[in-house]
Amino acid sequence: MNKKKNIYLMALLPFLVVALLYEIVPLLMVIRNSFQSDTGAGISLENYQTIAEKLLYQKAVFNSIRISLISSLGGIVVAFLGAKAIAESKGKIANLFMTILNMVSNFAGVPLAFAYMVLLGNAGFMVHVGQKLGISALADFDLYTSDGMSMIYIYFQIPLATLLLVPAFAGIRKEWKEAVALLGGKEGIFWRKVGIPVLMPEILGTFSVLFANALAAYATVYALMMNNISLLPIQIAGSYVGEVKTRPGLGGALSVVMMVLMCLMILVTNCLSRHFRKGGNPL
Repeated sequence: MNKKKNIYLMALLPFLVVALLYEIVPLLMVIRNSFQSDTGAGISLENYQTIAEKLLYQKAVFNSIRISLISSLGGIVVAFLGAKAIAESKGKIANLFMTILNMVSNFAGVPLAFAYMVLLGNAGFMVHVGQKLGISALADFDLYTSDGMSMIYIYFQIPLATLLLVPAFAGIRKEWKEAVALLGGKEGIFWRKVGIPVLMPEILGTFSVLFANALAAYATVYALMMNNISLLPIQIAGSYVGEVKTRPGLGGALSVVMMVLMCLMILVTNCLSRHFRKGGNPL
């Protein structure tokens, strides 16, 4: 038994080494740098004070939270419907759904930014269609705003959320639906009173993943907006690759703020998940 245990530990050793070198050590260095002044004044809270007082970084935090919440909520709603459709489909249709999901889940970054520029940019195809047909919502759509960014974020949130939610629907039993139907309840009542509360821990867990995914997203929004929108990932990157000088201390502090936001969302969703697992139902 001990021999088998040692073999398993040896098999885990490469993973532990990689995690130590590429995750734990960089994380500790970022935290250390966040307390070091870029002016050479030693250990201080100057970087956190700059984030709290400077409007640019306040907007970065606010915009990142806003876009992350909007895209996560929008993505989870559409993904719930998509995962429900996949769970109720069978055979080739379900396989086709999953194939499409796996394909579009990898369509992000610069290619996604280019696709949206072609479709909804200032001279995009859909904008021209809106102008020709007199559809003001399309003709006047401005992709290069926070609302436009929210739409793009929702797009790449949907496949990820759907893939995470599909296995959860296996826990919905056919007998529960039949019991609700025998009591005179419609499908909407079943999902509101039974289905959604049962799935809520998985939904909340998926929401926290989506929030973290949106909060740290960088490539797509940078390809579209460059530095014309203030978001945490853009400000962090600018701190490390500034054209005039780098500010690793400020970049570290912004990174810590991002990690704290992620951890807070995980804590909130975990608390709510425990509530639902104990039988709570605030719906």
